[in-house]
Amino acid sequence: MVTHFVEQATKYDGQQLKSHWAYRTFGLEGDSIVAFIGECEVAGEALVDLEDARAGEKILARSMLHFIVEHFDPELERAILRQRLLVALVAEALRERGAGEFIRRGDDLYHGDRKLTVSVATISPVSALIHLGINVDPEGATVPAVGLRELGVDATSFAKEVMRNYQTEMASVQRARTKVRPVP
Repeated sequence: MVTHFVEQATKYDGQQLKSHWAYRTFGLEGDSIVAFIGECEVAGEALVDLEDARAGEKILARSMLHFIVEHFDPELERAILRQRLLVALVAEALRERGAGEFIRRGDDLYHGDRKLTVSVATISPVSALIHLGINVDPEGATVPAVGLRELGVDATSFAKEVMRNYQTEMASVQRARTKVRPVP
């Protein structure tokens, strides 16, 4: 699992959620998690969640911390489980920073009744992909929302911490697979 933080502001419009995006854009081979901060505007055909697309939803925020995860293992249920693990790691890291209590509902985090995250998991012919967006400045959001800035969390250091934690968790999962024997 390779990690990469993009220093320059980058808008997320859904085009990043494609197989080999990290390789084509940054030369990252294999499983990866990439983080960047920037505006979020996703609508229409770029929406992967068919329920949101059918309802004519838009995902908007002035600034979000975005994670794009790619695992070369195109199995949707496993991708959704990894997505939820990533969301749980975010909640854990926020609690450890004293940013408050968060409730996970499926693949999203809420601070009280305000939404902190947007997330989707999908597959391509060669890989599983996850996008997790965490509001930094939620202005423009179509639902009541909260952001990292209001919570007193520095998005850059937080991104790097979450990527390290996810990388460590994935290495731990791989190790756990190698140290057990099958049972009859």
